[in-house]
Amino acid sequence: MKTRNEKAWFLVLPVLILVAFSAVIPLMTVVNYSVQDTFGNNVFFWNGIAWFEEILTSERIHAALGRQFLFSAIILAIEIPLGVFIALNMPKKGVWASVCLVLMALPLLIPWNVVGTIWQIFGRVDIGLLGRTLDTLGIDYNYTSNVIDAWVTVVVMDVWHWTSLVALLAYAGLQSIPEAYYQAAKIDQASRWAVFRYIELPKMAGVLMIAILLRFMDSFMIYTEPFVVTGGGPGNATTFLSIDLVKMALGQFDLGPAAAFSIMYFLVILLISWVFYTVMTNLDKRDGV
Repeated sequence: MKTRNEKAWFLVLPVLILVAFSAVIPLMTVVNYSVQDTFGNNVFFWNGIAWFEEILTSERIHAALGRQFLFSAIILAIEIPLGVFIALNMPKKGVWASVCLVLMALPLLIPWNVVGTIWQIFGRVDIGLLGRTLDTLGIDYNYTSNVIDAWVTVVVMDVWHWTSLVALLAYAGLQSIPEAYYQAAKIDQASRWAVFRYIELPKMAGVLMIAILLRFMDSFMIYTEPFVVTGGGPGNATTFLSIDLVKMALGQFDLGPAAAFSIMYFLVILLISWVFYTVMTNLDKRDGV
């Protein structure tokens, strides 16, 4: 008869306590606020699902959700192909391979608020290199007053910051391909497109799935960079869901609607990520059959 050793739970206990304080307890607090209302003095009363109904019918939230989906779609459409292209053209061995890997990793080491500050200064017409150059060329560029300029600045900033992640993941997938595959393709006189389509792309499918999931979740929760650069403006042009949530919770101090908003925000990210993962996993299994 086997004896069970329960001492291993003592090793897991610190992790459980940390998760409880950092995730579970704050989540329960948000759930509590989402179903209650208050007139102040820390006195609450039951409000049911009224806040959820208000959020679901809010045109303001619908507009922010539309901007968020558009931003995430643009980011994925640019960063995934661009990251794969960069990975395909990076050297596979030697000193230059190490140099390229270090250079690609540098943008990922910069904090989000610093990235926003860099691009805020970079795009200024009076002192910024980008803004000053465009103004010299006669291009009317102002991300603080022009909606298109604001969107282009935020998108380019995100592409600059996060394409490296996709490139590094794709590069890791390419490095795992045995040399024999390329030798066989060379013997068969396969074209460069055929090598990419039937050898490299299938081998990168797993890491690209991870890249798409990570970039979607990050882009859907983006806050610091656009807030630092544009503050959500001009108007509400770059007010994404996270910025709108912070304005609701801290700016207006509407804790009930903000709590309901945050829960629905979390569920949307969870649902879409699960759909992404399920679809791409099924495609990967089908290709492997």
